[in-house]
Amino acid sequence: MNVTALKSIFKRKTRMLTLGIVGEVNAGKTTLANRMGLDLANKTVGVVSPIPHETRDVVMLENCTLEANGHGIVNMTIVDTPGITTYVDYRNFVKEYNMTKKEAIERAKEATRGVIKAIESLDQLDAAIVVVDTTHPPFNQVNLMILGNLQAKSIPVIVAANKIDLPEANLDLVEETFSGCSVVPISALYGHNMDSLYEAIANLVK
Repeated sequence: MNVTALKSIFKRKTRMLTLGIVGEVNAGKTTLANRMGLDLANKTVGVVSPIPHETRDVVMLENCTLEANGHGIVNMTIVDTPGITTYVDYRNFVKEYNMTKKEAIERAKEATRGVIKAIESLDQLDAAIVVVDTTHPPFNQVNLMILGNLQAKSIPVIVAANKIDLPEANLDLVEETFSGCSVVPISALYGHNMDSLYEAIANLVK
């Protein structure tokens, strides 16, 4: 759905928006989804874990309401998606997270299926927040692939530059890498600058 079509949604009496939260593994997608869910619906979306691929299925939270700067109330469905990666190796779970080989293989299988589900879910979105970890180099294959897919589908994008609370965060590099996008620096964990993110979402309806 392109921007013109998205704007037309908000001219109707009922203003609805399916908003996807997408990105690479452990960028903070579920942390952000939970933050937004608590702010807008008083509910959480999923479980956060330091172990990669904790989210292995698409999870939706409906009836999240946002006051959209002069445009009334936006009723959002927040879609939390599994982390997208180009490779899942079960041996990393054994070595780094002390899983048994059987547990690690099963998690790797589920994670691989989750990547496919995340990519398929893009077709259901009206808009997307791409969560980027500011403590890692942003110009990688996964981030560029995600943005390329969204742009090819004409889905409006906001880049959430996450983890700005950490000393190793490099916001300038994220802004430089995604200079053609709306980039909003946030800390999903602590709720820093969430008002700016909500404003960026509201601006989609102008």
